[in-house]
Amino acid sequence: MAAEDEGRTEQPSEYKLEKARKEGRVAKSQEISGALVLLLCVVTIVFLSKWLFNEIITIFKFYFTQCGTADIKNPAFVPAFFDVFIKCVIPIGLISVVSAVAGNLIQTRGFIFSLKPIEPKFSKIVPKLGEYFKKTIFSAKGLFNIAKSFGKVAIICFVGYLYIKKDLFVLIDIIDNGNISGALGLVAKMAAQILITVAVIFLAISIPDYFVQRHDFMEEMKMTKQEVKEEYKEMEGDPEVKSKLQQMQRQLLSQNVRQAVAQSDVVIANPTHFAVALKYDETVASPMVNAKGEDNQALLIRRIAEENNVPVVENRPVARELYTNVEVGDIIPEIYYSTIALIYSHLEKFKNMRK
Repeated sequence: MAAEDEGRTEQPSEYKLEKARKEGRVAKSQEISGALVLLLCVVTIVFLSKWLFNEIITIFKFYFTQCGTADIKNPAFVPAFFDVFIKCVIPIGLISVVSAVAGNLIQTRGFIFSLKPIEPKFSKIVPKLGEYFKKTIFSAKGLFNIAKSFGKVAIICFVGYLYIKKDLFVLIDIIDNGNISGALGLVAKMAAQILITVAVIFLAISIPDYFVQRHDFMEEMKMTKQEVKEEYKEMEGDPEVKSKLQQMQRQLLSQNVRQAVAQSDVVIANPTHFAVALKYDETVASPMVNAKGEDNQALLIRRIAEENNVPVVENRPVARELYTNVEVGDIIPEIYYSTIALIYSHLEKFKNMRK
């Protein structure tokens, strides 16, 4: 069912996407990781093919020379096998792990660690065959995945057909001449060409698949209008979110000092060291610190105030206290109410005198 049909018409918020990310739910395509692992592992095998071939020939020679003479319980047999096996597997295994991690990091834009997806749930143990078949077969996403699987098989068959057809008669001639090593080399070459070509095609196909998966994920994350309202209320009560919002507000105000000072009611200054601009809005309980500065910044605030006819009141202790204890964007604390009220009352008298 489409998101709109369920009433989810709003785009997901950053808060919801971040929450889903912490739970390990992000938009990603398994095709990118799989294609990258296949491509890099095949390239590694091709690059190390001569060394791998020599190691395998060495271990075969060892066992074939010993099989008729040595005791089957010879303790050297097992270590010899694992020595060659580990040396041959480790490079390919490391490359596969690195490429798989890289494929996921590219899509998720960083590491994500969450135990949420593997938490035991009884609902996952109980089989829901109807829901499973509906999701995997009788849905647009299920049909798309089935089409991808058949398409990948078709690509492998087609690429294999092209390369085998090209070298088939050459291979037959080599075998007829009794050149077994030459035949093995040609077969290995064809296999490498087929695998590399298929891996490159898969990697190219996986890029649009990522955007399809991302679109599906964003559709799944869509919200109803009610969810948006509830999330906003939840964010309002979250101390961390409130702190970030206040910090952003302070930064914004700090970047617009000239405009903030020009719109202020008064600047309280310690003649040369501190300056604090206040603005009173009737919608809040008390004036808010619109801008503040120290030393050169304080002189700049005073100059802007004078240019815009904003009164400057010199009050050393109040200026220092406000600068130290109140951030830009915050309303002044209750302990300063009487002092600030007195300053504002003098401002009103001053305005009346000017009128």
